[in-house]
Formats: sequence, structure tokens, C-alpha cells
Amino acid sequence: MTEPAAPPAAHPAADAAAEATSLRAVVLAGGLTFEREVSLSSGTQVVEELARVGVDAELRDADAELLPGLAAAPADAVFIALHGATGEDGALRAVLDLAGVPYVGSPAASCRLAWDKPAAKSVVRTAALTTPDWVALPHSTFRELGAGAVLDLIVARLGLPLMVKPASGGSALGAQKVSRVEDLPAAMVSCFAYGETVLVERFVDGVELAVSVVDLGTGPEALPAVEIVPESGVFDYTARYTPGLTEYHAPARVSDDVAVRAAELAVRVHRALGLADLSRTDAIVSPDGEVHFLEVNVSPGLTETSMFPMAVEAAGYDLGDVLARLLTRRAHTAR
Repeated sequence: MTEPAAPPAAHPAADAAAEATSLRAVVLAGGLTFEREVSLSSGTQVVEELARVGVDAELRDADAELLPGLAAAPADAVFIALHGATGEDGALRAVLDLAGVPYVGSPAASCRLAWDKPAAKSVVRTAALTTPDWVALPHSTFRELGAGAVLDLIVARLGLPLMVKPASGGSALGAQKVSRVEDLPAAMVSCFAYGETVLVERFVDGVELAVSVVDLGTGPEALPAVEIVPESGVFDYTARYTPGLTEYHAPARVSDDVAVRAAELAVRVHRALGLADLSRTDAIVSPDGEVHFLEVNVSPGLTETSMFPMAVEAAGYDLGDVLARLLTRRAHTAR
């Protein structure tokens, strides 16, 4: 079993931060995705946290000036605060690998796997972890075989209610709970606005948790789970980013046994998918106490109201120190 992280001793973090002050760090944020504004908020927060612990960090966008800029003034390490495809599908990281630029976060291949939610769920299930039953189909299938007939089969197989969401992407964009058959076609159309493939999974009612994982050099450890209580009952895009529509509790108000099993789940997901440095697993605890994996984020939000910083604080860590230690480790460790 993996216990939730205990507060670290003060001196290792302080030493790491002191070492990081000699580094030149670049924080990547922005990009051209639906999540650009959230990413810019995350990046700004990262730069401010690093500055607070004495680390010189520059905020840069992922645009045509990035590679020439890194070539002219090489960074000792890059922190990726990009959300959506730019920061999470592995493509940018593959380019950074080609350029020999060290970065905090998971390698390109692992990001590609985590970005594809159905593929990630398959790996998680193979690792003997629980995840809601699902089906993932491209838009072409509905067009060629007839949407009505395919949707009837989905409902017959998975039942109602259902959770409908794009097969890739973050911030719950396009995600909807569907309780009535007649609402399913509109939910599918909404999802296809964000991608070619839709993931339909059995809706699990229960306590929603976000479990962050961080590896500061001694292996991945789970931080205390954050409990998510959306006013609407569904943690969709509006609930995430509209002040007052969601309550958060860190640590989560769950039993010690559930907390330990949620932590174990997040660490096992992190390892099964080959992730590195940091991740955030989203899960649901059903009324019988079972912890169900939903999805994993390789570039978790780092804004003032994001769940990763909440978990860091609940663990007794200092966010600036954690970021500095991650940068220092990547600056001195070749992949």
C-alpha cells in the first residue's frame, strides 16, 4: 500500500531550492488550444512561485520563437505548464527531446498514452485497477452505421446514466452527464466539437477525488487527495472555472482506508503509464468504497485554485520548493 505523503523535512527542500537558484529555467505556457487561458494562469503562478524561492524563471509561449530562443539562450531545465494537446499529447516533448532540452514531466511516449483516455483506461484495467466500463468510437462510425442504432447499442450495454466526453483533452471540455436517452445525441455532437472520437462510460455516482503524485527523487508518492464537490453534481468546465460553483476539501473527507487506496491507485496509474515527475489522477469513490479510475493528467493545473497546489499544501510541502526541486533534478538527470 502507498501511504499519502508525509510532510518533508525542511532542509532538503531548502537545499534543493538553493541549488536551483543557479539554474536558468523557462516556463512554457499558453499554446493554441481551448485551454490557453488556464495554461497562462498556471505558467504565471509557476514563475511567481519560483521567484519567491529565488529561482530565475522566464515565461515563454510555445510558438515559432521558442526553439530559436532556447538555442540562443539555452535553459538548464524547462517546466511545461501547457494544458491541452500542446502540453499533454507528447508532441512538444518529442521536439524538446530532439533539441536536447531537459524538461520536468513525463516523456513523450507516456504522454501520448495518457492523452488517449480509452488507451489509458485499457492499460489501467490490465494493471488490475478499477475503471468504469466504456466504449470509444470515432465520428465516422456513427455516420456510416447510423447514429441511432449505435447509440441504442451503447445504452443497452452500459445503461444510464452515462458520462460522455472527448477521448482526449482536459478541463472537462465537452464532458456531460447524460441521464435520458433523448439527451444523448446532443451530448455526442457537443463532444465531437472537441475531437474526432468520443468516450462514453458508465456514470459512477460517488465522491470525486483528485490525487496528485510527485516524484522528488525517491519514487512517486501520492499527496493527500482533494475532494471535489460541484454544486451541479458534475465537475464540468463551468464547475471548474466559475468561482463559487465547486467546493474543495484537502485532504478529502474520506476514511483512512479509502485515502490509502486512492493514493495507491494514483501511484500505480503513474507507474503503469510510465509517467514521471508529477501527475494528477481523477477518481470516483462509489458508495461501496471502491475507488474507480477516470483519467490522468500529465500537466495538472497550477493556478491559485488548482487541485495540485491544494494537495501540495495539504501534504505540508511548499509549492515553490517542490517546483525548484523538480527543475533541479531534471537539469542534472538525463532521460
